[in-house]
Amino acid sequence: MASWTEIQTHDAASAYHEYRTRLVSPLMRRILLVNAVPLMLLALTLFYLNQFQNSLLEAEVTALREQARIYAGALGQNAVTAGRGDPVLDPVQARPLLLRLTEPSPSAHARLFAPDGQLVADSRVEAAAVRHRRVRGQIDAQPLPSPVAGDDGDDRAVDTAADAGFVERFYDRLLSMLPTLSGTRIITLDTPDTDPSVQPVAGGGQAAPEMPPYIRRTANRHLIVTVAEPVMHEGQTVGIIQLTRQARDVDRSLFAVRSSILSLVLMALAITVLLSWYLSLTIARPLLRLAASAHVIREASGRSDSVPPRLLARRDEIGEVARALQDSARALWARMDAIERFAADVSHEIKNPLSSIRSAIETLLRIEDLNRQRRLLSIINDDVRRLDRLITDISDASRVDAELSRARAEPVAVVPMLSVLAEIHQATRGPGQPILSVSSAAQPDRPLTVMAVEDRLVQVLRNLIGNAISFSPPDGQIVLSAAAAPGGMVEIAVTDQGPGIPAAKLGSIFDRFYSERPTSENFGQHSGLGLSISRQIVEALRGTIRAENRLGPDGQVTGARFVVTLPRGG
Repeated sequence: MASWTEIQTHDAASAYHEYRTRLVSPLMRRILLVNAVPLMLLALTLFYLNQFQNSLLEAEVTALREQARIYAGALGQNAVTAGRGDPVLDPVQARPLLLRLTEPSPSAHARLFAPDGQLVADSRVEAAAVRHRRVRGQIDAQPLPSPVAGDDGDDRAVDTAADAGFVERFYDRLLSMLPTLSGTRIITLDTPDTDPSVQPVAGGGQAAPEMPPYIRRTANRHLIVTVAEPVMHEGQTVGIIQLTRQARDVDRSLFAVRSSILSLVLMALAITVLLSWYLSLTIARPLLRLAASAHVIREASGRSDSVPPRLLARRDEIGEVARALQDSARALWARMDAIERFAADVSHEIKNPLSSIRSAIETLLRIEDLNRQRRLLSIINDDVRRLDRLITDISDASRVDAELSRARAEPVAVVPMLSVLAEIHQATRGPGQPILSVSSAAQPDRPLTVMAVEDRLVQVLRNLIGNAISFSPPDGQIVLSAAAAPGGMVEIAVTDQGPGIPAAKLGSIFDRFYSERPTSENFGQHSGLGLSISRQIVEALRGTIRAENRLGPDGQVTGARFVVTLPRGG
């Protein structure tokens, strides 16, 4: 059966293995999404190049309209006969003339209508008839191009989908899924009968206004442009010429622009993916390593540093987090060691009076001398008082950190606090006890304040004053002083005229259960935790406390001085 340590080690190894096998972290997905969304929006806007498309269509319509006007001028001059009063189109002259006009541009489909809307000539029909006659006459000639896609319900095209490349077919499929582009008149019709350009001219022979172009797409996505121009003869409208042509250049230009921009978007997207992956390697994965390290620190036994050295060596935020994690782990281990030492010290300090009490009780049961019994009972009483003092101070020391972590430091006026403590002592001062006085270097307009918890700061000062009273000679002087210190700090000092502190003990005077008491003091009156608790409180308030000896002009010790340094408030 596996031990608890082995189970912890296995869990830590499993967590690290899970990190190693995770290729794409959640942070990586978020980075990629944030970087890719703007590119995706840019790619979608490629299919809505309305302004560019409209400019191309305007150019196409203008060219086609000029061509229709040339046809109309030629037909109005050469294919009109004078009737009984008004000039009319002559179909016999109009049909071959229309065929000759459209021969230089075989992609255009021209139809000639009478003012009442009746079809007079059709270039496609005339071309088919000529081709038929040539074939019957055994004349070898090249066939005319296929009719324009979409005319007369025929969706055939010069460039069929089967002949187009894969990219063009994919592009056409995308266009078929897009909504109608705004700003142009693109309508899909099955037959040209609904073409608004082919309508009777109002008034029979009056001049017709310029008719708008008719633009549509066929079922196989070919763009068709149709314009209509009146055929004029001596200021009168004798017919309407309708010219239809497939706008291949418009689609080709749009495709070229969109494909070039799309290629740039795809290139930018590829670079974005690579950069996102790089960010994942430099941010997400190190964070996962730190998470695995924290898991190992929490679960594994022992106190080995599990934070990778490569992360500790980094000079960025990840390195700061790694070093903070390592410092936190070491601080936790130090706190555990302190708790262990505290428990050992408490156990040792409690065992001493308990051993003394047990020995006194055992001796008390064996002797009959009343004086010795009273002496033993006095020893037992002193040890009980010492135990009570120890338990009280130990309880206070164990609560200090928890209370200060919940309390909020506030600005506390130092000089008024020292004055109140001095007045209380002077009011209760007995014969021969030292005299307390207050000395301050504070300016009237800038009172000295510190950031502290007032009750705990008073406890520190009471401990220091009590310690000074214990070592001061009869009617000695104890001075409480406050002054500003460099770095935005304030120094509070308690100075006495006692024998001072042994030089070898200056570094250990704040240790737990350290006791260096005067011979005149009763045994067990102090637990040795007062100065230790004071240092614990001051350090929790982000300050320092130190002890030093006062030296006279001849170099002799004239007393001790305890200095508390705290951050200035206000």
